[in-house]
Amino acid sequence: MTATARSRRANASRKFAAGLLATGLLALLPALAVAKKSDRQQPMNYVAKYTEAFNAPNTVSTLKGKVKITQGTLLVTGDMAKIHLDADTQIARVVVTGNPAHIQQLDENNNLMTGDAATIDYDNIHGIAVLTGNAVVHQQGRGEFHGDKLTYNTDTSMVTGQANGDGLVHGVFLPKPRPAAAGKPAAATPTPATKGTTGTQPAAPAGQPATPANPSVGAPAHTGSAATPQGQH
Repeated sequence: MTATARSRRANASRKFAAGLLATGLLALLPALAVAKKSDRQQPMNYVAKYTEAFNAPNTVSTLKGKVKITQGTLLVTGDMAKIHLDADTQIARVVVTGNPAHIQQLDENNNLMTGDAATIDYDNIHGIAVLTGNAVVHQQGRGEFHGDKLTYNTDTSMVTGQANGDGLVHGVFLPKPRPAAAGKPAAATPTPATKGTTGTQPAAPAGQPATPANPSVGAPAHTGSAATPQGQH
């Protein structure tokens, strides 16, 4: 019984350590991209089938049915949303639920970040989105992360993850694409030399006889005097 209990505790410890390690690795994700700084200075627009809206300090507006909220490049969709205004009548939080709820936004390099979860709690003041329930965060060209709860900081691109029970946080980091190698210039093709010459005299143009580099080289040899024509003495 003691060995069995120790074995269970050891397995639980290993699973807990693995979860902490995965969470720690995600927490150390460097700041690779920053969300559009101008988004939170833009007006927030919404559409829904049902609206119970307030434009007063410390109020909560409710949207239901095919909810779509936009603010600059920020887009949030879901089945229901609650928009919280603070004491200064500024949009403090947007809490969206859906099957799933969805959030997306461009960064300063126009790379797209998307997130999906059962509930998305977006802090509009600090630019932090908390995704809970089968959460997925995808960063275009950089990687993606899965967990029961993911927190995404749009200002720093930091992702922290948490897994419940025996589950684990999953993450993928994509390598940075390498630029294509510049094409090498083709090597010059040597011009063949004319046969019967010494050296590297290039071949004569087509239709013209080749002239030897040295006329005496390759010419027929003469032995003695010239031949006497037949019939002459």
